Amino acid sequence: MTIRVLLADDQALIRAGFKMIIDADPGLAVAGEAEDGREAVDLCHTARIDVVLMDIRMPHMDGIEATRRIAADERLAGVRVLVLTTFDNDDNVVLALQAGASGFLGKNVAPAELVNAIRVVAAGEALLSPKATRGLVSRFIHQIRSPAVRRLPALDLVTEREMEIMVLVAHGLSNDDIAQRLHVSPLTVKTHVNRTMIKLNARDRAQLVVIAYQNDLLRPTDVLPEPGR
Repeated sequence: MTIRVLLADDQALIRAGFKMIIDADPGLAVAGEAEDGREAVDLCHTARIDVVLMDIRMPHMDGIEATRRIAADERLAGVRVLVLTTFDNDDNVVLALQAGASGFLGKNVAPAELVNAIRVVAAGEALLSPKATRGLVSRFIHQIRSPAVRRLPALDLVTEREMEIMVLVAHGLSNDDIAQRLHVSPLTVKTHVNRTMIKLNARDRAQLVVIAYQNDLLRPTDVLPEPGR
């Protein structure tokens, strides 16, 4: 099944470069191009899109607002957004993750990494590089966490085991890593993660990371505990 990709960037040269890479892969296809966020949202409604490569800085409507509108629209529940940034330490990326993006990539990404990232996100695995994303969130989350934010009520529905796994996800561990630490199967971990996402109305693992930090389940300075502790 071909993964259909929307390119949202106001620079035609960048879109052309990504298009060449994507169309060269037999399992991927560029299904549309947008010069700004507003056009990207419209194309998600009119074309069948699986993954949006979303630039953050665009005219008329930026990538953060476009991501927010896509993530909030139930009709676009199957669309995943992969944010493109020029700087790895761009704090706007965290805002995009909060808005509903599934991960981020630098615009200088290698072709093979770009293709792999699209496949990962399309498959529902949110974080292309969990440790990199956690590092980004760790660096900037304190700047965007409001002191007035109350604990998410839905967290009361999360079991102790699910909470434990959610914190490990926020630390940047993959399902296989978590399974090894907890001496369970990766499928068991995936089941817990999926149930937690449903309870918290999270689109993917990226949202679980943001929720964990926003609700003080862990802090940027927290160190990953040793297995069994």
